Amino acid sequence: MKLAQHYGDKPAAELPMLFQRILSNTTLDWFRRRKTRNALFSNMSDFESAGDDGDFDLLETLESSTNSEGTESAQDATERAQILREIEVEIKELPGRQREAFLMRYWEEMDVAETAAAMGCSEGSVKTHCSRAVHALSKALAARGIKL
Repeated sequence: MKLAQHYGDKPAAELPMLFQRILSNTTLDWFRRRKTRNALFSNMSDFESAGDDGDFDLLETLESSTNSEGTESAQDATERAQILREIEVEIKELPGRQREAFLMRYWEEMDVAETAAAMGCSEGSVKTHCSRAVHALSKALAARGIKL
């Protein structure tokens, strides 16, 4: 789609190279978004209910996690949960536009163009908001002693 939208006027000889570059960049962007999302939000649903009925049983959760290989200790799980709560608090403290851009890009996995369209601003503004949000989160979390 990007090839047709942005490079339809280019000579046919250039199209294979452009396609390869678009494919490569899109793939790298996807992996970067996944890496960032997994680093920040990998276990946000640890304490959500597994069923549709809304019942939550902590003992069932603990029992199922002790039966699987490579489980983490209770201390590690608690520390991870505390870090995730602190990250959520810091995300809520971001200015509205930065928070909006950050969540759309890294949580919703929207690309820059989609985020810009949803926010009603330019792609450059989205990049600026995301960059500022990441730097603000990094600084705030470092001040709390959290290194990701």
